[in-house]
Amino acid sequence: MMTEVSIQGNQSPVFGWLGFGVAAISLIAALFVFWAGPFAPQQSTGVSLGELAAEIGKSTLRAAAGIEQPEPIAPARDLDDYLRTGVSMLGATAIVLSVIGLLRHERIRPAVAGIAIGTGAILFQFFAWAFLALLGTLVIMALLNSFSDFFTDTFSGLFGG
Repeated sequence: MMTEVSIQGNQSPVFGWLGFGVAAISLIAALFVFWAGPFAPQQSTGVSLGELAAEIGKSTLRAAAGIEQPEPIAPARDLDDYLRTGVSMLGATAIVLSVIGLLRHERIRPAVAGIAIGTGAILFQFFAWAFLALLGTLVIMALLNSFSDFFTDTFSGLFGG
């Protein structure tokens, strides 16, 4: 009489638990970077919006006058960029470790939890960034709308309005 031995779940779940641990660290780091940041020095919002409005006005005048726009400048990286990238890489590492755990036929729960939490850490950063970008766009639109009288009076002669 032969007994069947299941291979599924007999491995020690080293990679699954390691992926889960790295995923938990990446989620905690994502929350920390979001709530405690920014860590690099930042200009005030008013200065940034004022510079943006001035740059939009200059760009519009250059385009209306037929003058070429200046060459694009690569943005400088700061500590916040490196922290966000590091958190994303931690989440990706957690996913890879958890998938290795699944491929080694380790226990499923720690590996699936590592994949889910690692993906959640990456998606949290993405959706937080997208939400803040949407809010920033709304603020810029409100700022431009408040300058609509200025732009209408200034450029009405250029476009026959």
